[in-house]
Amino acid sequence: MSDKTPKVTGIGGIFFRSKNPKEIKDWYGKNLGLAIDDYGSPFEFRNANRPDEINYLRWGPFEEDTDYFDPSKKQFMINYRVQHIEELVKTLKANGVTVVDEIQEYEYGKFVHIMDPEGTKIELWEPIDSVFTQMGGETTK
Repeated sequence: MSDKTPKVTGIGGIFFRSKNPKEIKDWYGKNLGLAIDDYGSPFEFRNANRPDEINYLRWGPFEEDTDYFDPSKKQFMINYRVQHIEELVKTLKANGVTVVDEIQEYEYGKFVHIMDPEGTKIELWEPIDSVFTQMGGETTK
C-alpha cells in the first residue's frame, strides 16, 4: 500500500540569485565538477523507498534581478518534492499558509509557490520523473 499522505518527500531544487549566472555555472563546472546545462546542474539519485526509481534535484543560479522569487526578497529559493500536491495545498490554506499562486501543471509535474513565516518563497513540485528523464533532466520552467 503506498503512502497517500500529502507531504514533502525530498529536495527538488536549490535556486539562488547571482550577479552573473553563466560565470557562476562555469566556475562550479570547472572547479567542482558539476555537469552544467542551460538551467544549472541536474543531480540524479535513487528513491530510497523505490530503488528502481530515478529522481532529480536541480541546482540553479538565477539573474540577480529575477522576479521569479517574488514576492520574497531573499537570495535563494528551495524547491521541495511533494506528493499529493492538491491535498497538501488544501492543508496549507487551512493552516493559514500564504499560497502565492494556483497549482500549475507542466509535462514534468505540478508546481505551486508558498511563503514561509520569514518571507521566503518556497516552490513545491509534484514531479513526473519519467518525463524529466526523457527530457535529459532539463525543464523549461
